[in-house]
Amino acid sequence: MILTDARIKRRKAGIYDVFGNIFLLIIKSVIGFLTKSHAMIADSFNSAGDIFESLMAFISDSMYNDYNKRGDKFKRGKVTYKFSIFISIAMILVFCKLFLDSFFDLISGNQVQFSWSLVIVCIIAIITKILLYLYTYNSNKKKFSYVLKEGMKRHRNDGIITIVTLISAFLSLFGIYWFDALVGMGISIWVCYTIIVSFYNNAYITMHYTYLSVRK
Repeated sequence: MILTDARIKRRKAGIYDVFGNIFLLIIKSVIGFLTKSHAMIADSFNSAGDIFESLMAFISDSMYNDYNKRGDKFKRGKVTYKFSIFISIAMILVFCKLFLDSFFDLISGNQVQFSWSLVIVCIIAIITKILLYLYTYNSNKKKFSYVLKEGMKRHRNDGIITIVTLISAFLSLFGIYWFDALVGMGISIWVCYTIIVSFYNNAYITMHYTYLSVRK
């Protein structure tokens, strides 16, 4: 199978995306649970969602030629669609749980334990997302790619989320603990919204092109 230059770039960007987010998931979740920061825990699960979304795009792209070669284009669409449903539902359930945990801690007044490791992890995450964004942007300069464009948007939004998490960490240093739980709730709501939108877009595109393929 001969890979085009555009597909090679998509695959490289996808691989960097997956490994970058695995790295962020590990350091965010460890520090988040140690410091009991709802903002950081929600941010870490956001990285987990990015891993699944990147894997979904990578698997879909990898299966494209295989199913086309066998003439089973409809099966390719069904597999991608089912995988998207499974991941979307699982992530929505996770973030609903995170939202409730943040809400009850906000009501009860539980305090996040400030640590400079929170700040360091946020800075590392922001730098990582900037580098991933720049790489994806450079990969998509000459040829438009929906996968790479969505990756750029995801890196940008993740960077903004982590900046808000960083702000909540600094505020807890001055005794403003409630903001951390509020940020955890906000991240949960935002990510649930983006998951629903992403699922709708992926489902529409997958089924649309499957329908066109079958008609041909």
